[in-house]
Amino acid sequence: MKSKDRIIIFDTTLRDGEQSPGASLNINEKLEIAAALARLRVDVIEAGFPVSSPEQFESVRLIAGKIKGVVITGLARVMQKDIDQAALALKKAGRPRIHVFVGTSPIHMKYQLRMTENEVFSRAVWAVKYCRRFTDDVEFSPMDATRSKRDFLFRVVEGAIKAGANVVNIPDTVGYTTPDEFAALISDIKANIPGAARAVISVHCHNDLGLAVANSLAAVKAGAGQIECSVNGIGERAGNTSLEEVVMAVKTRKDFFGKTVGVKTEEIYRTSRLVSALTGIPVQPNKAIVGANAFAHESGIHQDGVLKKSSTFEIMSPRTIGLKSGRIVLGKHSGRHAFMKKLRELGCAVRGAEFEKAFTSFKNLADKKKEVFDEDVEALIEEHVKESPQAFRLEYIQVTTGNNTVPTATVRIKTKGATVQEASCGDGPVDAAYKAIDRITKISAGLVDYSLKAVTRGKDALGEVSVKIADRKGRIMSGRGISTDIIEASALAYLNALNRLASRR
Repeated sequence: MKSKDRIIIFDTTLRDGEQSPGASLNINEKLEIAAALARLRVDVIEAGFPVSSPEQFESVRLIAGKIKGVVITGLARVMQKDIDQAALALKKAGRPRIHVFVGTSPIHMKYQLRMTENEVFSRAVWAVKYCRRFTDDVEFSPMDATRSKRDFLFRVVEGAIKAGANVVNIPDTVGYTTPDEFAALISDIKANIPGAARAVISVHCHNDLGLAVANSLAAVKAGAGQIECSVNGIGERAGNTSLEEVVMAVKTRKDFFGKTVGVKTEEIYRTSRLVSALTGIPVQPNKAIVGANAFAHESGIHQDGVLKKSSTFEIMSPRTIGLKSGRIVLGKHSGRHAFMKKLRELGCAVRGAEFEKAFTSFKNLADKKKEVFDEDVEALIEEHVKESPQAFRLEYIQVTTGNNTVPTATVRIKTKGATVQEASCGDGPVDAAYKAIDRITKISAGLVDYSLKAVTRGKDALGEVSVKIADRKGRIMSGRGISTDIIEASALAYLNALNRLASRR
């Protein structure tokens, strides 16, 4: 028996979660997720709906036989064939539970079930008693409870408990309720139903109004002892209560909820990534707890605070969910403190004027890119801090090109205190730019080699151009240019080589 201060975590990733459009899993994938949930130490795994298909039956049977140390449950309607199939699938489970449900709202009874209140009541009581033939652990759910009439809902719940249900789940099946309403409903159930104390009150909330987590936590404050949830919040329509969010809310705000969970939170991130990979449902970047940005900081003020004391902007440690650390993201909002830390991590000893020069170059690049990666910073240091003296500095470049247009480039270069601009045509935009540069620099050199590659990831990746040029005496100089614009990178590389050649002379 669980402590009254312990919230039972009932995971329905493999049942309700799999009902997400496009999230179908095969048997081996379900077994892999079930093993991960066991490592996560959830209390209950709802393995599937055995009667719905042979594949569902087999997956529940396999999980029940292989996954130990956790309650394995199968879903069933208040029908004998459903319960028989669930019992058969769970036969080898060390701790089996049958979860039986029936709709209790007027709209469900009238249009879906075509049954009267008395018929639904009788069927619910019969089903719970029949489940008890197979297991002592029976959960009953009055589907669409939050849109059900209170007096009838209370009558059905009382009947289910008397019939032997040791868990009564109150589902917000269509995500209709609000936290205050739901808390009041849970309180009323506990206060007004005879024998309610004999059963664990569970909640199963959907996220149609974005309130699933809030409703579940409000229910906990009102006395609910079990939360039904799924990894990454996947499920029907807008999804279910997010496991990682309710678990970390209870853990982080123990001062408020006064409850504990048995989940091994260090497995959260790993499990989240596994479920995302196998279902094909990506985790949105700003998703609480497990999103890519959940522990990432780009603002200079936030970065400065986190670098000095992580708790200034992190209410929980990344390590508690299985991450090594938070992430300092270099971008246009980043400040000197974060940039200096990144340089130290990369082993770049840059101080004083060199640092200021590098920081200015970084900010210019950050205005063009969403995120500046380590490779970007290394390239900046090499390009802008360790460069040779510049006789020629690019100020402006514009090209016009197309499949039916003669490539033309206009280039403006600062040299010897003056600014010179030239234009030229060429076989392509790079050739046109190089010819314009030749007109300005008046250095006779031939292009020996040209290569282009992406330095970093993404559509806005930096392009790195490397060139080799040879003068009339056969001296070869290399140059390198980096930019999100490959034409600009090409011009910078060519000028870098020409500057080295001019310096050598």
